[in-house]
Amino acid sequence: MPQAQARWRDVIGRALPVTLRERLLALPEETMEDLEEIRIGQERPIMLYRGGQGYFLTRNSGLIADYTPDAVMTSAPEMRQILDMVSEHSLYAMEDELRNGYISLRGGCRVGVAGRAVLENGRIKTFKHINSFNFRIARPVIGAADKTLSHIRKGNRVRHTLVLSPPQMGKTTLIRDMVRKISNGSDGVPGLKVGLVDERSEVAGMYQGVPSFDIGIRTDVLDACPKADGIILMIRSLSPQVVVTDEIGRIEDIEAIGEALNTGVDVIVTAHARTLEEALKRPILLRALKKDLFERILVLGDSLGVGTLERVYEGRKFHLLCDTPVR
Repeated sequence: MPQAQARWRDVIGRALPVTLRERLLALPEETMEDLEEIRIGQERPIMLYRGGQGYFLTRNSGLIADYTPDAVMTSAPEMRQILDMVSEHSLYAMEDELRNGYISLRGGCRVGVAGRAVLENGRIKTFKHINSFNFRIARPVIGAADKTLSHIRKGNRVRHTLVLSPPQMGKTTLIRDMVRKISNGSDGVPGLKVGLVDERSEVAGMYQGVPSFDIGIRTDVLDACPKADGIILMIRSLSPQVVVTDEIGRIEDIEAIGEALNTGVDVIVTAHARTLEEALKRPILLRALKKDLFERILVLGDSLGVGTLERVYEGRKFHLLCDTPVR
């Protein structure tokens, strides 16, 4: 059984009620192979996303682009059953993750949740009356980093790199494979010690201390740790040569990256933006770019399909180095 299909079956086998599970398992193999999301809402039709397009699941295990009464709806009892299963019947034990709006599953997949936020001292403590689940099907793409490494190599080290992309354009998949190749070594370049700060448990897919994905033999992971704190902890305790983290967006993140650079550690980070121009309009990213933190800026898109490397910029003068899309 292909790895992606096995992972998909594992997710739904552990987390969904029998009737829904059977309908999903009856879908064609090619659908399983490129499934991206399963979106389930109370008293709403179930939707599956593949190739960036959304489809409604029908009672006979078909997929349709437009809603009809044949679409499968999810009842309140089924929603409660799903919550019990994804939390392994211990929602309290998942509270730390839940306050960030998700629950991690075995196999590196993640379930986003929505409902009524419960606040404590002005911060989200947990959620109740959960009414939406978004199962994000994570899968590795071995070789995803091949198109980028020549742009970020710097002898036996790597350049300080910022990866920009809109959501669901492959940036997490890209840096996961970057971590693997940099850690293991490739193309005659020796492997480096990598410190991965995986705040949302997406890159390594840690489950009870074990990564679900191949992240290389020299990689240490700080899982579910805030990025700014994690970067400093990595430098103080694990002597990484490269620090990698996903989706920076706070002042504290920028300050920690600057601290890492001052200690001689190379950094690779990602952020949400469709273009460099859009990034420059975001105050936090503008601050980072004005501080000349990055030597390379990679922009991902989908002109040749999700994960296309659209442009490469020199990170301090913003000179365009490459604008030939490659996937």
